[in-house]
Amino acid sequence: MTASQHFTPREIVSELDRYVIGQRDAKRAVAVALRNRWRRQQVSDELRDEIAPKNIIMIGATGVGKTEIARRLAKLAQAPFIKVEASKFTEVGYVGRDVESIIRDLTELAVQLVTEEEQRGVRAKAEDRAEERLLDALLPPPTQAGPGGPLDLMNPTSVGTERPAGPGSGLGLGSNETREKLRKLLRLGELEDREIELELSSESGGPSLSIMTPQGVEEMGIQFKDLLSGMMPRQTRRRSMKIAEARKALIEEEAIALVDADKVKELAIRRTEETGIVFIDEIDKVVVGGGGRNGPDVSREGVQRDLLPIVEGSTVQTKHGPVVTDHILFVAAGAFHLVKPSDLIPELQGRFPIRVELSSLGREDLVRILTEPTNSLVRQYTALLATEEIELVFEESGIEAIAEVAATVNERTADIGARRLHTVMERLLEPLSFDAPDLEKQTVVIDEALVRERLGDLMDNQDLSQFIL
Repeated sequence: MTASQHFTPREIVSELDRYVIGQRDAKRAVAVALRNRWRRQQVSDELRDEIAPKNIIMIGATGVGKTEIARRLAKLAQAPFIKVEASKFTEVGYVGRDVESIIRDLTELAVQLVTEEEQRGVRAKAEDRAEERLLDALLPPPTQAGPGGPLDLMNPTSVGTERPAGPGSGLGLGSNETREKLRKLLRLGELEDREIELELSSESGGPSLSIMTPQGVEEMGIQFKDLLSGMMPRQTRRRSMKIAEARKALIEEEAIALVDADKVKELAIRRTEETGIVFIDEIDKVVVGGGGRNGPDVSREGVQRDLLPIVEGSTVQTKHGPVVTDHILFVAAGAFHLVKPSDLIPELQGRFPIRVELSSLGREDLVRILTEPTNSLVRQYTALLATEEIELVFEESGIEAIAEVAATVNERTADIGARRLHTVMERLLEPLSFDAPDLEKQTVVIDEALVRERLGDLMDNQDLSQFIL
């Protein structure tokens, strides 16, 4: 288990508070769900398999923080996490991806996650092996001596310097003494600009191959491509580069070679099954309201029925092996403007026992969103214009005026929550952003007067279509 999964629910909520304003119920729900992943690992084996994750469905308008909570939860969990949109999937037999591809993609992410962890574990050994390959390139066998080697120790930054290897040359080509001198120079960083030639593996070597497969069997195409790639010889190419660049390339190549691929697959599948998180956005888009079952409604309900076995627990075949979905945590979210959560098919409703409603954002919430989060818009725009030597100073009155504009537009048009702030800020600062490269170093104060000057007339105008995203 990762260290982050030892966080208490209170600590998880506190961490989410740094990026998401309000929505305490949703934060508490996901915090408890994440903590329960760790708790389940502490119980006895016979009971552990019986403890199913308590899936969550978040209900709220767009822009109130549903996706942001999921994004931050993924980073906090350090677990395989994938965000998908339900509207992109269709029932098998219709145009679109089948829902099992969610688990295949999640497994791929787990493989990448575990591979990176394993590579960090062997990095020290990879660095040693990379250093030996650099020394081999600097001191090639006598038959390979030519431009670029052997190295003139009295002028280590020289390129293409040749010195005859022989009595009195002082190099002792291939000797341990010379090799250790070069090693010392490498570690001191005195050879970073020296150019050498290396034989590196080429990921893009060989002909490209595209395979089209019928709907629902794309995994067969993936396996077929892997089979063909395994039959082809390993492609390499000779490259000339500076030692500083070559060291990075060699460390990466050696780290890949040192990692046990079978172990990675085993750990990745286990982590997917035990700690995987799937966030299904726009779940309301596959809900049929009003009892309609005609046309596209048939496919939408079919997506729900295809999702059901994955959510309740089934085995999905991936190219890395079978993955059991019994203990993967599913978090669904939707605005549910035109339909209700109760319009989901009953079987799927039962698989999302925890429901939380996210509240709409008012003026006070928008003020906090502008200033409190670590990645707030005020901080972002201040940092962006600072690169042009323009210092932005947001006064409290200016921030409140921006929030008022956003709240007013949300009331008069479609309510898109905090996303409205992006539109308002861009509208407010667009003239300055355009002219910034031509301006001298200066300080610009964003106060209520400036906001009213640039946006006040738009607030009074009933036609706010330009603010509709």
